Amino acid sequence: MDTAKCRKKALFVDRDGVIVIEDQIDSYERIIYKPHVFEALRAISRETDYELVMVSNQDGVGTPSFPYESFAGPMERILETLAGEDIAFDDINVDYSLPEDGCPGRKPGIAMLSDYLDGSYDLASSFMIGDRLTDMELARNLGAKGIWYTDKKMEIPEEYSSVIALNATSWLDIAAFLACKGIETHRTAEISRDTRETKIRLKADLDGTGKGRIETGIGFFDHMLDQVVKHSRCDISGTVDGDLFVDFHHTVEDTALVLGEAVLSALGEKRGVERYGSAVVTMDDTVALAAIDFSGRPEFMGSFRFDYDYIGDFPTELIRHFFRSFSSAARCNLYLEATEGGDSHHTAEALFKAFARALRKAVRRIPGETGISSTKGVL
Repeated sequence: MDTAKCRKKALFVDRDGVIVIEDQIDSYERIIYKPHVFEALRAISRETDYELVMVSNQDGVGTPSFPYESFAGPMERILETLAGEDIAFDDINVDYSLPEDGCPGRKPGIAMLSDYLDGSYDLASSFMIGDRLTDMELARNLGAKGIWYTDKKMEIPEEYSSVIALNATSWLDIAAFLACKGIETHRTAEISRDTRETKIRLKADLDGTGKGRIETGIGFFDHMLDQVVKHSRCDISGTVDGDLFVDFHHTVEDTALVLGEAVLSALGEKRGVERYGSAVVTMDDTVALAAIDFSGRPEFMGSFRFDYDYIGDFPTELIRHFFRSFSSAARCNLYLEATEGGDSHHTAEALFKAFARALRKAVRRIPGETGISSTKGVL
């Protein structure tokens, strides 16, 4: 009999910075969960044979600056919420000491995990998920592998190269790595475009949280692109170096083309996506409507106009051109409409917000769906 197959495997999981945001969580208001943690942990729990083990340092619990009662209530709420999402930890290990105490149970020390060292666990096939290198040190001390969970991709230090099996920036990446069915990694694309008129570098993540910024050197345009990032909840960042000494046309057009190309690339075969999205946004004296269909057939229709030719130094005609160019590159059908007579800035901003929110709905993945939303079988 292969005794290794009979031994249990553990998934050691840090709490702060991994399950919830990094903070001294001494009140219910400070509990903020990391994106996708519920769906990922639930899938891991259901579809793998790892025991879930929480391992956390909670500095100075029981001291006047962090009374035990302030820790216990939020901790209980976190565990109750996880249980409500069908996620149950098999073991909870919390060290309350301060760094200067030198406690052997404090991570990366392993004294409080002695039960896992008796030979009944296959630690070489177990993992420690943490956001700090001390968590990776704990993995090494246990004889396990580490999953380093960071906000962005990091270069793995040489001394941890044999320990860190994955540098993940999302719980979806972690779940996919642990071979869970139905969990997909982030849909991302990175596009570069160099012409005599513009040089563009852009990254897009359709499964983000609305972080990032596209810098074009055109103040008003950057402000509109901020709306796209925020309201689409896609993580988009990039730089655009355009021939602004000529005018804004090439920069606006090429930014739209690259953004559309990035979205199209990230969508891939478009399996399991909603495909259609629509939104209505009101902003003071303007109402804007957007509808989008990632049909593979580019078409733009715009029913809006501006009372003035410029918003600041930005030509309002370029707004229509931006959306037309995006539609062409993303190979989508895009319709935009706005009420007439509103403040031009409000009209433009409402259009960009409505577009972003329609985009957000159209690229959304339908849980459990792997087909293509078309009777043709292809988009």
